[in-house]
Amino acid sequence: MKTSILVQNLKCGGCAHTISTKLATIKNVSKLQVNVEQSKVSFEYSNEEDAFKVKEKLKNLGYPSIEDANSFSSKAKSFVSCATGKLSK
Repeated sequence: MKTSILVQNLKCGGCAHTISTKLATIKNVSKLQVNVEQSKVSFEYSNEEDAFKVKEKLKNLGYPSIEDANSFSSKAKSFVSCATGKLSK
């Protein structure tokens, strides 16, 4: 199955790199694409549990879906994730 999640705080290639790297570790998730301009993360998954894992991982990295609250904590996490992504490119 294929789905997309619209996320908050996705601003640049550093953010996209961190998201791609971290989500690649989730089993049964493939064909991951991060679109910075649309703030969208698209991927294929095997079952609903895998899709929920992706959504939860995004939230933990500071990129909550548009349905979730975007707290100060989320914004701070995304700033760190972004910087990490820029440095590890």
